[in-house]
Amino acid sequence: MELIRAKQDDFSSIRNLYDDVICNTPGLETHARWKIGSHPTDETINEYINQKSMYMCMEESKLVGAMAIPMEQGEEYHNVKWDLQSTEDEVATLHIFAVASEFQGRGFGKKMIRMAWDLAKRNGKKVFRLDTLASNIPAQTMYEKLGFKLKGKQNLYAGNTGWTDFLYYEKDL
Repeated sequence: MELIRAKQDDFSSIRNLYDDVICNTPGLETHARWKIGSHPTDETINEYINQKSMYMCMEESKLVGAMAIPMEQGEEYHNVKWDLQSTEDEVATLHIFAVASEFQGRGFGKKMIRMAWDLAKRNGKKVFRLDTLASNIPAQTMYEKLGFKLKGKQNLYAGNTGWTDFLYYEKDL
């Protein structure tokens, strides 16, 4: 599998992947609460592409998954009591992580996350962080199997969920 930085020409393929995941992932409406047009939005995807932090995972010219890997953490991460003390330039994060429906349940998600943290290491990062909804048990299970540690919970507002609990995880690179 290959990790490729997305370009603007890749937008349609990425949008189609997210739509596929939303329409064809059992339980997604409960776990992640993504909705077409609501999350992830076209604006969000384009913003990550323009920031050069949107990545596609390809397997034999097929789009397996997509994810944003900013080499920074958002403001909402500052309120969490992290065990791994780090400066802003030592942290990478993961957002809008998705595996195409035809590839789900076959270990591709774990491979993608390993590729993400390898990319972060190559960029000099020491800590990898992410968040997920408290209702997203499948994601929590996978993250914990990969060695991520739960470090906090915040009740925040998101357009696709309203007020809801987000869980914050970190992993030492």
